[in-house]
This record gives sequence, C-alpha cells and structure tokens, in this order.
Amino acid sequence: MADPEFQRQALEHLDSLYNLAVYFTRNGSQAQDLVQETYLRAFRFSHRFQPGTHLKAWLFQILRNTFLTFYHQREREPALAEEGIPEGPAPMFHDAPDEGRARVEVRTDLAQVLAQLPEEFRTALLLAEVEGVPLKDVAYIMGCPVGTVKSRIFRAKERLRGLLKDYEGNLSV
Repeated sequence: MADPEFQRQALEHLDSLYNLAVYFTRNGSQAQDLVQETYLRAFRFSHRFQPGTHLKAWLFQILRNTFLTFYHQREREPALAEEGIPEGPAPMFHDAPDEGRARVEVRTDLAQVLAQLPEEFRTALLLAEVEGVPLKDVAYIMGCPVGTVKSRIFRAKERLRGLLKDYEGNLSV
C-alpha cells in the first residue's frame, strides 16, 4: 500500500482526474468508478512511481489506460439516473455555475462536438488545453512523441473549427 504522503499528493489531483473521466465516460457515476479504479491502481503500484517526476501525468496515464481497457470496449448503453430517467450526455463544464439558456446550449453543443473527435485527438486536446498539462507530459500519458501530440492537437482544433462553423461570430456568450 502507498505511504500516506504519496496518497496525500495523489489525492490533490482528484478533481482533474474526475474531469477527464467525465469527458471519457460522459456519465457521472461511471466517471466516479473510473477515478476510484485509477486510485486503486495508483496506490497498489505506487512503488513504481519515480519521485521527482510528474505525479499528475502518471495518474492521467493510469486513468486513460484503465478507461481504454475497461470502459472503451463496453457497449454504450443509455445511462439511467437513480429515478430510472435516461440521463443526457454530461455537460463538458459540469461544475459551471448556473448560466443563461443560450450559454448552456453552446456548452452542450461543444461537448457533443468534442465527443465526435477521435479519442486520441480529444484526449490530447483536453489534457493540453483544458487541464493545462505540459506537452511532454501529454506525450508520456499517451505513449507517443511530443510531435505526435502537437499534430493531434492541431488536427483536433481543425476538426472543431469545421464542426463549429455554425457558431462563427456567435461565441460571445
């Protein structure tokens, strides 16, 4: 089991891991399960972590690999809330304060467009641009060279521009 200092440092990244898990699963309860499994694995294999390296990147890598192993292959079933009502896709900015209807619609549309990107494009974009992870750490998480990460981010942005062309000039919300 991991020492208490490692656990404390790892738990500082809980919100970031949960955010990425929501992007991957598009379901709050599945995201919680994914984060829990990520921490179980991180604590179990904490002896493999090299102190002085980027812990957040190491945790993101575990989360991504866990998702690809267990969740990506699972058939997509409509999520049901506890009341038995189907849940819609999780909004991209799930912790955002109450907003006007137009802004919520734009955010929902953005989340749906992001979901259309290939996983490797979406992951690179979310890690680098939303979570602010340095490119070398994104490369480590994704198991590819930094140049490939840059290319994936560029291609993701190009696809987003094409998919969001209807919003040109209307993004003031």
